[in-house]
Amino acid sequence: MPKRILLVQDMTGYGKVALAAIMPVLSHMGHHVFTLPTAIVSNTLDYGEFSILELTDYMRDTLRVWRNLGFQFDAVSTGMIFSEAQAALVSDLCREAAGKGCMVFVDPVMGDEGKLYNGVTEATVGHMRAMCAVADYVMPNYTEAAYLADAPIKDDLTRAEADVLVDALRGMGAKSVLITSAKVEGQFCVVGYDHKAGERFCLPFEMVPVFFSGTGDLFSGILTGRVLDGMPLQQAAQKAMDAIRVMILRHKDNEDHYVGIPIETCLDVLE
Repeated sequence: MPKRILLVQDMTGYGKVALAAIMPVLSHMGHHVFTLPTAIVSNTLDYGEFSILELTDYMRDTLRVWRNLGFQFDAVSTGMIFSEAQAALVSDLCREAAGKGCMVFVDPVMGDEGKLYNGVTEATVGHMRAMCAVADYVMPNYTEAAYLADAPIKDDLTRAEADVLVDALRGMGAKSVLITSAKVEGQFCVVGYDHKAGERFCLPFEMVPVFFSGTGDLFSGILTGRVLDGMPLQQAAQKAMDAIRVMILRHKDNEDHYVGIPIETCLDVLE
């Protein structure tokens, strides 16, 4: 059955990331998508120059109106958080939703390739730790996982070190954890723990040496949709990995990679 999904993400004017990337994916998968924008961003941060309008006051007023109107959701999916006040607001929303049986997915968008994104501060890391505490599923990339766990960033991990990193995020309160783009014993992998199955997993993949903004958003959107369809986490992760690989290969020769993958041309990959 289609699920009612609330996306708590930023909206970027120039770039297929965050809401602009995830909404088409989940809608195409048959789910009902609703949005609570955290900020309006001029363009993807990779361009180096950008403008951000934070929407915390709007979010607070919107949630008040929605509570008065009795709106309910089956899942909440969160992305980039822009302030301590916003983190507290979204954490409260997720706790309230979880208390009503709503599933909570947290993508702690902060950085990649060993560093934080432009405009993201160390304070954001603390905000994201608060979000992990209310998550059914948390899905950082390796850089974000290391920042969350206050762990050193390494070029390669042993499987035991990868499991320790997963457990550090579980220790923050997350039920299931999935870490993307981790290099484990010489092989790029997605590593994780599925709380429903009570199982760890490590899924190897071949890295495509092409960078696109927003691939993490697409991954989390596909994964969220598959999990809400009832698919086990490990299988959902593999499906998302396979889909993203096809999308990257299809558009690897695009001139501007910072704008992201034109997702509307790739929806057939989700079939």
